[in-house]
Amino acid sequence: MNSTIAIVLLVVALAVIAGLCLYAWRLRKEVRRRVAYRRDEDQRAQSNSLENLDYVASALVQEQVDITEGAWRCKVLLEIIDPSLTEKPEFSAFAEHYNRTSHLKTHSARQQLTPRERMQEDKERLIVEDDMRKAVLQAAQAVLTWRAKGQNAPH
Repeated sequence: MNSTIAIVLLVVALAVIAGLCLYAWRLRKEVRRRVAYRRDEDQRAQSNSLENLDYVASALVQEQVDITEGAWRCKVLLEIIDPSLTEKPEFSAFAEHYNRTSHLKTHSARQQLTPRERMQEDKERLIVEDDMRKAVLQAAQAVLTWRAKGQNAPH
């Protein structure tokens, strides 16, 4: 192999390496951009969940929302913020109420029930609401207290 071919091959190899380095640099830049975007989205979702939790807990304490609906919403929002929050003793009433009422039909499934079945489910829901009212309202107040202390983070 003469020196001209070796130099041409060296130049081609260096060009390929430079191209691959440029491509890797662009990919790395894109990954950083996507990670930053995802982090911002997560922070925005966390902030929205906390804000919605404030509204629902406040509505529960003021008894402006049905106990079952409020407990379900608080449970879901706490799980979005941090799944371990529903296990905290002061918030556990939401999960307990949900567990006792989750089998009840909602929305279109409820519409498909006969009037007698609907009345039976309403009766069951009202019994659980009466039983859990105090605990759910205390849990809602605990959420408001927790948030008033500046608890933006899950812990």
